[in-house]
Amino acid sequence: MKTLLKLEELAELLVATLVFAHLPYPWWQLPALFLLPDLGMLGYLAGPRLGAFTYNLLHHKALALVVSTAGWALGQPLLLLAGTVLLFHSAFDRLLGYGLKYATGFRHTHLGMVGRAEPGILAGPGSGYQEAN
Repeated sequence: MKTLLKLEELAELLVATLVFAHLPYPWWQLPALFLLPDLGMLGYLAGPRLGAFTYNLLHHKALALVVSTAGWALGQPLLLLAGTVLLFHSAFDRLLGYGLKYATGFRHTHLGMVGRAEPGILAGPGSGYQEAN
């Protein structure tokens, strides 16, 4: 199942790249804008609840699709670019195993825990942690 989900994310990444290729912007702008959705992490400066909200808002694929669709429907390439960057970034993050955040902590995502297991935390099926060999 994990491989299938990664293939799905890779397909979304490729679709975003294809859409970007048809936009009137130079190729260097995609990597230049790639990290902008991570500005949502700044919400963590005000606490984990707001941080999770702002991070998740900028990493939610539905927002990417709404912004992209609005850009296409309104003939606004800048909106289509914004939606494409959001989708590209979110798919890339998920491909690497970084999911939407829970307010319980930055490392607690809908895909499991990110990072290495800490002492006192059980590593088991569904925990997101890999057991030490």
